[in-house]
Amino acid sequence: MTDAPTPPRGPLSGIRVVDLSRLAPGPYCTMLLADLGAEVIVVGGGRAGVAIPEFSRGKTHIGLDLKAPAGRAALHALVKTADVLVEGFRPGVADRIGAGYAELSALNPRLVYCALTGFGQDGPRAKEAGHDITYLALSGVLGAMGPKDGPPEAPLNLVADFAGGSLMAAIGILAAVIEAKGSGKGQFIDAAMMDGSLSLMAMHWPLWRTPHWPARGDGLLGGGAPFYRSYACADGRFVAVGALERGFFESLWRTLGLGDPPDHMRRDLWPSIARTLAETFAGAPRDHWTALFAGTDACVAPVLAPDEVWSDPHVKARHPEAGAHAVPAVPRLSRTPAVAHALDLGDRTGEVLRAIGLSEGEIAAAAVPAEAGGRSGLDWPPELR
Repeated sequence: MTDAPTPPRGPLSGIRVVDLSRLAPGPYCTMLLADLGAEVIVVGGGRAGVAIPEFSRGKTHIGLDLKAPAGRAALHALVKTADVLVEGFRPGVADRIGAGYAELSALNPRLVYCALTGFGQDGPRAKEAGHDITYLALSGVLGAMGPKDGPPEAPLNLVADFAGGSLMAAIGILAAVIEAKGSGKGQFIDAAMMDGSLSLMAMHWPLWRTPHWPARGDGLLGGGAPFYRSYACADGRFVAVGALERGFFESLWRTLGLGDPPDHMRRDLWPSIARTLAETFAGAPRDHWTALFAGTDACVAPVLAPDEVWSDPHVKARHPEAGAHAVPAVPRLSRTPAVAHALDLGDRTGEVLRAIGLSEGEIAAAAVPAEAGGRSGLDWPPELR
C-alpha cells in the first residue's frame, strides 16, 4: 500500500494566523489564507463547535477564557509566535479583552493586525450594529439592484460580507505581510465592509443616471436591456442571457433561428426584442436551450439551482472531487496551488499551547471552563460581540 502524495506547500506556508473573528466575513477571509497554506488557529470562547463549520477547513481550533488573566496570557504567548491576527469585534471590544492592537503589537512588533468590521474604526456609525444589507443600503449598492417595479433586492450576503469584507481584508493582509517581510514591522488594517462595497461600485458610479444606466432595473446591466437578463423556459426554469456585444447578440439571434439580427443597441427596439426572446425561450425547457447553445459564443447559460451546480460538466471537469464546500476559494497557482484541507473541528487547545511552551497548569487555567462547553459554537458571549 502506497502512501498518499503529500500536498504541495502553499504559498503562505510558514505564516501563522490567529483568528478571533466570528460570523461570516472574518472566517471566510482566514479560510482563504488556510487554503493558501497559512496555519490558522481559531481562538474561540467555547467547545461546542463553530458558528460556520463550512469556513473552518484547514484550521486548528482552541478555546481560551479571555475573561481570565491566564486566558489572556495564553493569547499573548500565542500572538508572539504569529504573523497575522484577524478580529471582527466592534471598535473598542478587542481592547477590553486584552486583544487590542496597541497591546498585541507591543508584544510582537511584526504583527499584521486586521480589524474587519462593518463601518470601520471611526465615523458616526463605527459602533453601530449592521449586516450585509445595511452596508449595501448605505453604499448605494442596494439602491441599484432589483427590478424597477419592485423593492431593491440584495444578492444574498455576497457583496458586503464576502467581496467587500473578506476579500478586501485578505488583500490588505497579504499586502501587509509582504511589506513586513522587508521592514520587519507589522501594521494595523482597518477593513470595513462598507468601504469595500463603495470600492466595488467604482465602475458603476459614472454610469448612474446616464443612458447606460438611467435607473434601478434599467440600462445595459441593470435588467432593462433584453439581451442581459434571465428568461423563463417551458419547465419553469430559467436561462441567463448576456449577449451584450454585437457578435454575441448575433450568435444568440441566429442560434435561435430568428433571422437577421436587429440593431440591439436601439432602445426603441428593446420591447420587441424582449417579447421575441421571451416567447422563444418559453417554447422549450431549460435543458433544451442549454444543449442548443453549448459551444456557441452567445453567452447563454442555464440558471442552476445550488444543488445542480456540482453536476454541471464544466464544474465537474475543473473540480472532479469537489463537494459543495471543498473547492479552494482562490485562483489556481501553478507551482504552489491552494488546497482544500480537511475539516477538523476538534478542540486542540492543549497541543497548541504546549507547542508554544505553556505548562499543563497554565493550559488548565487558560482554557475555557468545562461549564462553558455548552455554549452554541466556538463563539463569544453576547457582551463581547
